Amino acid sequence: MLLDVDPASWLMLTGLPVDGPVHAIESDLSTVLAEVDKILQVDAAQPWLAHLELQSSRDRELPLRLLQYHALLLRRHHQPIVSTVILLRPEADGPELSGLLEQYDPTGERTIAFGFRVVRVWERSADELLSSGLGTLLLAPLAAVDPAQLPDLVARIGERLSREATPDLARELWASFNILMGLRYDVGEVRTLLRGVREMRESVTYQEIVNEGRVEGRAEGRVEGARELVVHMGTRRFGQPEPRVVEALAAVTEIDDLETLADRLLTAQSWEELLGPTNAA
Repeated sequence: MLLDVDPASWLMLTGLPVDGPVHAIESDLSTVLAEVDKILQVDAAQPWLAHLELQSSRDRELPLRLLQYHALLLRRHHQPIVSTVILLRPEADGPELSGLLEQYDPTGERTIAFGFRVVRVWERSADELLSSGLGTLLLAPLAAVDPAQLPDLVARIGERLSREATPDLARELWASFNILMGLRYDVGEVRTLLRGVREMRESVTYQEIVNEGRVEGRAEGRVEGARELVVHMGTRRFGQPEPRVVEALAAVTEIDDLETLADRLLTAQSWEELLGPTNAA
């Protein structure tokens, strides 16, 4: 979802030029490409594609996957492609992410030389991300930031969302922010930091919602948005859910229960563990 918000900001994060209109294109060209995080089309004078992969855990075969995606996309689109890995935390890093995949045949001849870009979010300035577009704004807590600065950082993010995002988009972004924070900070710390922000956000938008007569619709949208987040993030962690898992998630209708599931995404190792009793450790 974050990669669909202000896609140009993701190009700027990776140091790529925004030399034309940027928009996402469908990546599910095959079973393999269904795994691709996001493909952005840049309609420059000479059109090109940006393939972005967000990683929160280490994958030693990631360079090989990038090469595979690159070849499939090149054959389909016949456009230059820039592949970039965006590492969300140090645990996702490894020596294989040097930015170059090479292979040599038995005679010493190089048969593959595939270059890719690597962005390590924790090496970036929090101020840089706080002044970026809405798509990359939420990465700020994962950047080089002193934990003592987190309350101010969260407040500044809240100010941006209040000014620049619709209530519905802000709600979805806060839900994603909760998951991102959990990649680096303790769940209790995250809840404490976001409790006041959530109350502020809801109080600011409440009268507008009441005046438009959308209180019930907002509640339903909040539940559906939370469920979609759990399905999306769960699929990234555990793979495509089986029909029985989809049915179980559809049966969860209380926002508190869905938020509990969202918190569990930070520690659960499978769909079965995620869908255990809500009071499980």
